Amino acid sequence: MLIFKWLTTFGKYLQLMGRTFSRPERMRMFGKKYIKEMSQLGVDSIGIVLLISFFIGAVICIQIKLNIQSPWMPHWVSGYVTREIMLLEFSSSIMCLILSGKVGSNIASELGTMRVTQQIDALEIMGVNSASYLILPKIAGLMTIMPFLVIFSSATGILGAYATSFLAHIISVEDLTAGIQHDFNPWFMYMSIIKSLFFAFIIASVSSFMGYTVKGGSVEVGKASTDAVVCSSVLILFSDVFLTQLLS
Repeated sequence: MLIFKWLTTFGKYLQLMGRTFSRPERMRMFGKKYIKEMSQLGVDSIGIVLLISFFIGAVICIQIKLNIQSPWMPHWVSGYVTREIMLLEFSSSIMCLILSGKVGSNIASELGTMRVTQQIDALEIMGVNSASYLILPKIAGLMTIMPFLVIFSSATGILGAYATSFLAHIISVEDLTAGIQHDFNPWFMYMSIIKSLFFAFIIASVSSFMGYTVKGGSVEVGKASTDAVVCSSVLILFSDVFLTQLLS
């Protein structure tokens, strides 16, 4: 019975995505909403991304230096491990999990409120494809801005590691720089960006589906916001395993 319910929900999701990816009726209107969503969902998230990345980079560097470094290891190991963790997992996967809480609940509550106040029904009566008009700019906007958030996150995490070097004197600047530069593989950066594009699509589309299909009142809108965050987080974790295997 539970599998049947999941399959039904997945079918409704695919139907909604089919309506969403039809050609926008007015490209000029789509362009305006696209820029607005890019600002609202992505640019407004830069602050929290930079803050979290800075402190996580600093903490990783300190933990590696104090708990893993040994006389048998080169001094640059802390810098090397910090760079690899930030590039391979944190800046793409963990950062998208954090953003699914902020951005996903935002999208679900906005569309859910529009549904229960019958604004979406009004658009349908006017002959507008409400799915394409409301959801497509959100998906496109978040997918456009997410790679930049990943790059900013990686760079800020490395800055956080340097902060521990300058302020706490945990590791020398020379050793940290040597570790960060050691055996750098540019593909890891591209891998993070590719993964973040998939995760951005999951966050925007799943949250939009949860909000768009709300039935009831304000209580159901709150529940849809929670469901959006939970579902998108689980799907990000599942897809992370497959994408990592595929891209590595």
